[in-house]
Amino acid sequence: MSISFRRLALFSLSLTLGAAQAQGPAPVAAVPPPAVAAPGSALRGLWVDAFGPGLKTRAQVRQTVDDAVKLGVNTLFVQAIRRGDCLCLKSTLPVVTDADLEKNFDPLALVTELAHARGIKVIAWASVTGISNTAAPNSNPRHVTRAHGPQSGKASWMARRPDNSWLEGRDGWLDAGIPEAAEYMAAGVVSLVRNYPVDGVQLDRIRYPDGGVWGYDPKVLARYRAETGAKGVPAGNDARWQQWKRDQITGLVRRIALEVKTLKPDAWVSAATITYVRPPAPGDRAGFRRTRTYLEVMQDWLGWMNEGLIDLNVLMNYKRDGVNDQTAWFDGWNAFAHSVRSRQDGQGAAVASGTAMYLNTPEVTASQAARSVRAGLGWVGYSYRTPTLNVFNARESGAQGLTAVREALTAPGAALATPVRWTDTAPTSRGLMGRITGTAVPGHHQVTVWQGGRQIAQSLTDGNGYYGFLTLEPGRYEVRVSGQRWVDTVPARGIVRLPDLLVRLPKPVAMPVQAPAPLPDPVRETDKLPAPP
Repeated sequence: MSISFRRLALFSLSLTLGAAQAQGPAPVAAVPPPAVAAPGSALRGLWVDAFGPGLKTRAQVRQTVDDAVKLGVNTLFVQAIRRGDCLCLKSTLPVVTDADLEKNFDPLALVTELAHARGIKVIAWASVTGISNTAAPNSNPRHVTRAHGPQSGKASWMARRPDNSWLEGRDGWLDAGIPEAAEYMAAGVVSLVRNYPVDGVQLDRIRYPDGGVWGYDPKVLARYRAETGAKGVPAGNDARWQQWKRDQITGLVRRIALEVKTLKPDAWVSAATITYVRPPAPGDRAGFRRTRTYLEVMQDWLGWMNEGLIDLNVLMNYKRDGVNDQTAWFDGWNAFAHSVRSRQDGQGAAVASGTAMYLNTPEVTASQAARSVRAGLGWVGYSYRTPTLNVFNARESGAQGLTAVREALTAPGAALATPVRWTDTAPTSRGLMGRITGTAVPGHHQVTVWQGGRQIAQSLTDGNGYYGFLTLEPGRYEVRVSGQRWVDTVPARGIVRLPDLLVRLPKPVAMPVQAPAPLPDPVRETDKLPAPP
């Protein structure tokens, strides 16, 4: 899905290792129902990507929904936003330019209509920061790369390394540390909820690219220095710099969640999250802060669940059973995510394990799905277009692969043997949101929430001055930020939008100097996986 890799020369090596799974794991054990059903445990999903057949024509969409029904899944994660463009006609983004896309056709509208008629939920899947690929550029003059691409000088919104390079492989990414870029990304995702009856949105590529040395656009560095008081150009492992970049990603997630919940409180806000290499032990929150997820790509999905910024965490738990320690890594990430799903307000976030069908045999996929369900998680497979390793290697057709994986997943005792409905409602979001104005530096101001003379919560404004909270109890609260105060009532469900607050103290919160962050675990060459097709 959204995983990208630095050395594609290892592609053939990874495939060779993947082929070693042909013998498959031990027979799949029956999947017993959990004693107490956790949120999301009934989710059985399938990712439908936009890089091949599946969504391009009316006939393909009908076939996709029919195949989903036969497979027994209850949720489709349908790629709507691909690379700064949309497989839809009613969003703030330009339409995908693709010769295979049927003229005047709205894939998102039709797949939602047909899936809902069959009792299947539809989550609009959005690649948030990944917006270009040099091998398949969008030719629409409205595409973001025309005005803000890599050759746009000071107007560029691209994430950059210290040497000003911007490509990761063939991909280009927007930098969430550029306020205008963050606004563009948020508007695109929110427009899907505003204009389509989707059951929610899933944020993909909601992070910095691999490698840890991103964010060095001069505008981003200037903003970092203005907000934190830092001097010079930070090193890649500067802990204060890393935390600031994590705050940019988290701020973008928060803004999207607040806007979505303001429009549709019952919509699911999901993220497809990183689970590179070794997992922390169950419950080891400090261990999570030593992972590549946290230190390299600046994705704090643990904090997102805790603060109610995402309702559903779908782990991109892309591992190959039988290769090195990946079986243990797969089960370990499932166990860790399940152990930390509790939110600040006592509710629980839903968690599902997303597995790489394209890297595995049907038998391995069935085993991983069964283990995920036994662990109390839901399951989502990547992907409809490449459902098996043999399809990925062009050794069988997509239809043949779907048949093979369906037989494995629906065998007696397997995860899809008995169709289930996913009837969970999204955890209750209640809180407030607002924005500060009147300062040239609207980001990184501390916002606190008070009740009965006691501080209840705190957060930071994002680069556009927005702030908000999603896990407050119903009642009357006072918001304090930069010398301003506002009192309002939080309802039993939903988000209150406060009026803009004109700040009196224009100076943001300074960040203390921190020791360099620990380096994440080294990665062996054989740990790398081929990029999804």
